[in-house]
Amino acid sequence: MIRVLLADDHAVVRKGLREILTEEFPDITLDEARNGEETFHKVQTKEYDLVILDIKMPGRSGLDVLGDIKAICPKTKVLMLSMFPEKEYAVRALKGGAIGYVVKDSDLTELTKATRAAFSGKRYVSMELGRELAEMAVKGAKGAPHAELSNREFEVLCMIGAGGKAKDIAAELYLGESTVYTYRSRILKKLGLKTTAELIRYVLEHELLG
Repeated sequence: MIRVLLADDHAVVRKGLREILTEEFPDITLDEARNGEETFHKVQTKEYDLVILDIKMPGRSGLDVLGDIKAICPKTKVLMLSMFPEKEYAVRALKGGAIGYVVKDSDLTELTKATRAAFSGKRYVSMELGRELAEMAVKGAKGAPHAELSNREFEVLCMIGAGGKAKDIAAELYLGESTVYTYRSRILKKLGLKTTAELIRYVLEHELLG
């Protein structure tokens, strides 16, 4: 029996994943988690062959939870599921220990391919991302400045770029508003920028919002 944990804050997404996976893998047993805290708790108390983890959840992000999972259960496979563009998030996820990365609007076969690969212990990325990684390796290209940001800093950067206000970002990420301003200051310094307007322009120019 294959044991899988579906971690996503949207019930409709979990339902869709359940239907897809039970049809493709008859011997699968599925459990669900609605947020990062619940995901981490379940991984601590139960054994799973695979965790399918959404990157964007209330409170702690999927990338943070990924780090926690790999710290206590390094053998547990984690497949990241995201609405974000691969080129900006997939490398972070793979470096963090994820076995694969699938974009939510991909063809349904993409999810089953990634899941099957994960069960076999093989890493999975789309053909497009594979080409991008190969190109980077050949060119030895240095990453963009935002590649040096922490996962949380990168998340805050994208939310600011999308027009998010500090109080709204704080509420969504379960942070204090002053903490959001602290992250903003760090991001400005690391990117060599001075204003929020420059941050927004940076996000748009680097197509970080998809």
